[in-house]
Amino acid sequence: MQDIKKLLDDEVCNRNNDCELSYDRPDPLLVASRYKDEYAILLCALFGYGKASLIVKFLDTLNFELLNENEHIIDKELDKYYYRFQNSMDIKVIFKTFRRMKQTESLNNLFWDAYKKDNNVLEGIDTIIDTIYKISSYNSQGFTFLVSNRLKRDKTSQIKHIGNAPYKRWNMFLRWMVRDDNLDLGLWNKIDKKDLLIPLDTHTFKVSQKLGLLHRKTYDLKSVIQLTNKLKEFDKLDPVKYDFSLYRIGQEKLI
Repeated sequence: MQDIKKLLDDEVCNRNNDCELSYDRPDPLLVASRYKDEYAILLCALFGYGKASLIVKFLDTLNFELLNENEHIIDKELDKYYYRFQNSMDIKVIFKTFRRMKQTESLNNLFWDAYKKDNNVLEGIDTIIDTIYKISSYNSQGFTFLVSNRLKRDKTSQIKHIGNAPYKRWNMFLRWMVRDDNLDLGLWNKIDKKDLLIPLDTHTFKVSQKLGLLHRKTYDLKSVIQLTNKLKEFDKLDPVKYDFSLYRIGQEKLI
């Protein structure tokens, strides 16, 4: 495992620079990093699925200033928009929902209130998702895919690790917002980065298996927890610093 740690530490050092984000090396963070608005950044994360170049292409077309406009203007400007599983109505509703939330509460405060009891980022994620559904009063297949389902719980109301999805885009958003280096934005300073969970996508999942970091074969929240705990053996205070490197290793087929 020391060889794997050295490989990942070297990758972290090599990739922690501005050159890692470009149109030649696309990532949704390329667009998100232009903004300080936490709601705009969350939109970049939620639409961050599919081929990276197409994600960036779509995000570049979005006018995030619409989050500050009235809903009539949002409806008019987003009338022809769609992205993969989201139709025009789905995109209009998420913009209008975030506009309403932005007027009353910061995402940081909303997340913090749920997280702070047990330093559990999943509670913070679930609270924001629940708030989105309550504010939007809307449901469609595309919207649910975009926002994610509320986290499943056991009979004692504890969030289940088996039976829940990895929540990759939500954990990626938290990585952006909490970590602070040449890549991540560090706009939220009350959350401890040691509590973050790995944003597990298919690239990271397969690479982690090949490297012997993850032996579980199911792509779920349990695998997220196991991989995060394994990375804590390399850096207990900042395990998610390895995420971008694992992702790039898989994306660029380096192993």
